[in-house]
Amino acid sequence: MLYAKSDPIESIRDHTDELLKNYEELKKTYGEIIEQKLNMDIDDFWQLLNISILYHDVGKSYTQFQNKIRKVLKEEEIPEKDSTDIPHNYLSPTLVPYNKYNIFKNRNFKKILVQAIAYHHERDRIPNLNEIKEAINLDLKNNIGKIREEMKIEIPDKPSSKIFGFMDFQNRITEDKDEYNDYIMLKGLLHRIDHSASAHSNIELDRENNVGESAQKYVTNNFGNLRNVQIFCKDNKKDNVILIASTGMGKTESALMWIDNDKGFFTLPLRVTLNALFSRINNEIGYKSAGLLHSTSLDYLEENGFENSEELVESARLFSKKLSFTTIDQLFKFPFKYKGYEKIYATLAYSKVVIDEIQSYTPKIAAAIVKGIEMIYKIGGKFLIMTATLPKIYTDCLTERGVKFNTKNNGHIPKFIMNKERHKILLRDKEIEYDIEEIVKRARNKKVLVIVNTVKKAVELYDLLKEYDLGNLNLLHSAFVKRDRSRLEKEIKDFADSKDITSGLWITTQIVEASLDVDFDYLFTELSTLDSLFQRLGRCYRKRQFDLNEPNVYIYTKDASGVGTIYDEEIFNMGLEYLKKYNNCILSERDKINLVDKLYTKENLKDTEFYKEFSNALHILDTNQEYELTGGNAQKVLRNIDSITVIPRNVYDNNMNLIDKFMNFKNTSSEEGRKYKNKLFRSISKLTADVPIYKCSNKIVKSCISDRIFVIECEYDEKSGILFDSDITNYIG
Repeated sequence: MLYAKSDPIESIRDHTDELLKNYEELKKTYGEIIEQKLNMDIDDFWQLLNISILYHDVGKSYTQFQNKIRKVLKEEEIPEKDSTDIPHNYLSPTLVPYNKYNIFKNRNFKKILVQAIAYHHERDRIPNLNEIKEAINLDLKNNIGKIREEMKIEIPDKPSSKIFGFMDFQNRITEDKDEYNDYIMLKGLLHRIDHSASAHSNIELDRENNVGESAQKYVTNNFGNLRNVQIFCKDNKKDNVILIASTGMGKTESALMWIDNDKGFFTLPLRVTLNALFSRINNEIGYKSAGLLHSTSLDYLEENGFENSEELVESARLFSKKLSFTTIDQLFKFPFKYKGYEKIYATLAYSKVVIDEIQSYTPKIAAAIVKGIEMIYKIGGKFLIMTATLPKIYTDCLTERGVKFNTKNNGHIPKFIMNKERHKILLRDKEIEYDIEEIVKRARNKKVLVIVNTVKKAVELYDLLKEYDLGNLNLLHSAFVKRDRSRLEKEIKDFADSKDITSGLWITTQIVEASLDVDFDYLFTELSTLDSLFQRLGRCYRKRQFDLNEPNVYIYTKDASGVGTIYDEEIFNMGLEYLKKYNNCILSERDKINLVDKLYTKENLKDTEFYKEFSNALHILDTNQEYELTGGNAQKVLRNIDSITVIPRNVYDNNMNLIDKFMNFKNTSSEEGRKYKNKLFRSISKLTADVPIYKCSNKIVKSCISDRIFVIECEYDEKSGILFDSDITNYIG
């Protein structure tokens, strides 16, 4: 037997047959949509994909590869005549019978196929063509008969070295080449088909389940008629759409109606919001064909009783689910053109992507989203951007890049604005800690939310307020370990939703801003930039009509923390000037939209750090060399390039048994062993927090697990989070 894998044991032919099954399934389910994205003749494409599948792994017949598996299986090894150890993917293209296929009279088709096969595994090691030639002469050409017999496909009498020029790393197909789109589709779909086959998983699931129909049925059964924004999305489901809609207008259902019966990806800034939305789609709307994909999705699914949680995560990771709820770092890493990015890019070519709350992202991440949308548009995918407030700079940038949207409306961005007046604001030219008495007075009878700009400020306020006899005082920021942060995020939502709890106080940072569905009676907040501020306002009187004789939002403008570090100082000051005319007045939903629109123009921002960061990031994405990064490195850039994962000293000491069990576990050769070790790692991961490097560089003592988790010499308190001693500096929450 010519082995392809050792666990489970599988021959090259058996593995290839699994790929062919997925090929047929993909062609049956989404073939018509995929064909619309191609520049080449559709029959030529499917033939090329079929050939790439048949021959992608024939290089595994190489004796050195076979001996590696034989060694694992404790079988007798085959004598080796070649000692260079060439990766199989560089050998496979030499065994394709190019002369058999008329299609290869087109040199571009041959180049596309050779590179799709040669790079279906992306290696750090660039192929040495002389070593490959030596391997095929000393080894592969002697195995031709065995390969033909087992694979039952035509193999040339002599492996071809004439394709080496196509395989040269310096000649890789890049975005400026005419054949680029077709290459992306061929290589990307080969990746998907191969990865699904290796996991023994279906490449596409639930094609017949229409999420748009489920959403519409839910809305009509519970609310009667569709709202205007929902009708708009349903009517424009074949187009690229950007829209503005107030909180509480039914944006989620609108997006689902836009996705309709297509393959879809729904992105949000916060994992906790994705989790809640995933559960709602399953339990309320009744759509069971969704997947959840982020760094802790398996933990959430297991903790909330979802059956077959590992299968759910695996199918989402393979992009097999009809609809996936995911974070930006999982999906929008493809603009970095890292090694293997074609898999995501090709999938998005026949999918629809929803970007919710784009204004919540940092300029760098927003640049990756803008670049990603441009790339999706060019390859034929569809996008929907929906938000409560939309910085004009983003839409202007897309237009400059030739991206067309809202074509039925001549590019006009529709606005669906709630008629309710929800917020009366009061600006106070003082620091928030000087209004402690006012905050306490409200919290004794009502639900009060305090939002500040930094962890330092949040902890300071919490310590001050502990001196008062408040029965329900809570703190939430990002310097809690994941276990406690997850608990606190649930508790704040339960607190806000509870009819039995009528009073209390939560002090938080901006981690509650983006789409966290909570509703408080009063909001006391430091001023931030307007887009951030208006997100905060959405956590107070979320869907209620304003009915008080006094303001329900108090904004503190003096010496606000994080200005100049977290928030651009010029944008902060411009926003304050715009806001002054609304002091002690109702701030309507239309006012919020107009203020953000007015502030975030290129003319206003051109000299700010915000614009420089956004523009520089776009420039890097426009000019970066393909295949320089790995997928993991691209994710790090999107998550936070300046963060490090830490476990506080006392948490580490209190969990030594768990950590030792992980570090000393050796049985990872079996699937069961790997799953157990992964489970141990997830348990340890819950004890960690991601913090800025500058916060702890002088307090790190050693790596704890591999090079991924570090022990930090700080105490940890379940009520206050990581205690950075007295040196708690400006740190974004």
